[in-house]
Parts: sequence; structure tokens; C-alpha cells
Amino acid sequence: MTDVPSMRGAEVGRRIGVGLMYGLFKPRVLGSWRVPASGPVIFAVNHSHNIDGPMVMGVAPRPTHFLIKKEAFVGPLDPFLTGIGQLKVDRHSTDRTAIARALGVLEQGGVLGIFPEGTRGEGDFASIRAGLAYFAVRSGAPIVPVAVLGSSDRPGRLTKALPPLRSRVDVVFGDPFDAVEGAGSSDTGGGRRAGGSGRRTRKALDEATARIQKLLTAHLENARRLTGR
Repeated sequence: MTDVPSMRGAEVGRRIGVGLMYGLFKPRVLGSWRVPASGPVIFAVNHSHNIDGPMVMGVAPRPTHFLIKKEAFVGPLDPFLTGIGQLKVDRHSTDRTAIARALGVLEQGGVLGIFPEGTRGEGDFASIRAGLAYFAVRSGAPIVPVAVLGSSDRPGRLTKALPPLRSRVDVVFGDPFDAVEGAGSSDTGGGRRAGGSGRRTRKALDEATARIQKLLTAHLENARRLTGR
């Protein structure tokens, strides 16, 4: 049986994220009330900077298990990331262990964080991979779009790899939606169970991916209008 990442570990990671993100930067969080209070959820996060994942971990109302490229699990970061409930994934192959562990998170009613673009880039959801659709269709979990804005505006003076200290970073959570139109309720009342019976044919996943991309792009555009970014 595949080990499922610890929910307790992810909560420790959330608390560390709170301290670091609010200590180093000035996050402005909008729409966090839209995140279902319980039950499986998938955060679909745009990705333009290395701090996007830690930022979402620190400001989200629930502990999050992110799928993170295996290249990040080096040296002391390996046991640390594993200890706080994060998931190592090989992006260049079908990583069945990572898939099983991610589905396990959702089956236990947890929050799975995914960068649907697959890698850091413009952060505009212009190209997303089918993995997000697979997890959403397979589990039946609703997708909550998350826009992180301002993390890549300009490099910091002291550390080029980070935004300027105490700079504002906006995190905007959108309304939850289903990968397949009409698949089920997308309310925020909680109590939703994973274990969706949606079709997982290539055509169904392609249709779900197209729908997801459209809704993520619309959320990002709305978030930019809302924040003036």
C-alpha cells in the first residue's frame, strides 16, 4: 500500500509558511472563504516564481500537499519537504507512486496543490498539462483556481531569487468548479467525498483540460482586474 503524506505534516508546513511569508512579505489574500471547509479539494495555482507554492501554503485556510518536481528534493530539503507532507514527482515519466499518493490525499479529504502549467513560466495558464484533469476526474474533487500575482514583478536587492522584502504579493482564490461540466455540486458546504466515477478516456480528459484552462484563464483575468496587477 502506498503511504499517504501526513495531514499533520502539512499543517506544520502551513504554520511554517505563515511565519515565513508574512514575515518576509506582505501577502494580500482575497477569496479564501471560497475554499471548501472540508472534503477533497485541488488547488490549481499559476506558477511564475519559486515562492508561489510556499506562499499558497502559508496563506491558504487549509494545509496543502503540493506536487513538487523531484529535483527540488535535494540534500536536507528532501526530508524536510517529505516531513511537511509534500509530494515528490518525476515530471518526465508516469510516476505511479506520486499519482497514488496524490489520489490518497484526496481520498482522505485533503487538499492537493498542483501547478497545471507543469513548470515555472509566465504564470498565465496559457498551456496546461492533462495531469490536473486526471486527478479531478478520477477523484471527483472540485478545483479551486488560485492566482499568485506580484511574486515575479522584480527581484529583491539582497537576494535576486526572491521578491523584494516586505513587497506585496496578492493571492486570489476563485470559486470551486468541477472538471466535467454538470459532474456534481461545486458549493462550498464541505462534506464532499472523493472517488469520482467520471470517464477517463482520452477524449474526456482532453475536454476536461480545455474546460479547466478556460476557467483558470478567466479567474486569472478577474484576479488581475481585482488587484490592479
